[in-house]
Amino acid sequence: MDILTVYGPYGAAQHLRKVESMANQVTFTLADEEATLALGAALAKVLSAQCEQTGNRALCINLEGDLGAGKTTMTRGLLRALGHEGTVKSPTYTLVESYEPQGPQMVIYHFDLYRLMDPEELELMGIRDYFARRGICLIEWPDRGHGLLPDPDLTVAIKHESEGRTVTVSSTLLSSEQLNTIAASAG
Repeated sequence: MDILTVYGPYGAAQHLRKVESMANQVTFTLADEEATLALGAALAKVLSAQCEQTGNRALCINLEGDLGAGKTTMTRGLLRALGHEGTVKSPTYTLVESYEPQGPQMVIYHFDLYRLMDPEELELMGIRDYFARRGICLIEWPDRGHGLLPDPDLTVAIKHESEGRTVTVSSTLLSSEQLNTIAASAG
């Protein structure tokens, strides 16, 4: 355990324990679009169960990756696994699309903040209200909303490779066992 010494305004020393991030993490490869859809379906199963335990707050899921990495494809897999039958498009111009695949008891909000010019725009659209009810908030380009978004419960980072995609899923909410199950389901 690392100890950090901090000196107060009058020279008094405080010895603080350095705390490392408690996030669990797994990295794996997705071969194709079907595997990306399977990742979404595996996440749907685990996250819908977690929603039952979080009360009246939405889970915050950050989706990271370049344009065309597969963030919206993964979201489509998640929504279809929860029962959504319509189209799923990236909300690039609308900023947010909402879905109620299991009725109003759990809402899925899909945000795409790519075109956000200023994080304060989130405040104007009432971002806090989206997180104040049971559901899942999937956020593409979360760095554009820095300072106004809650800490993520789960982050999915997708990276282009010459063959397929490399995915890293990290979470403060899910156990290593749950993350390994998700990786196995997608692979």
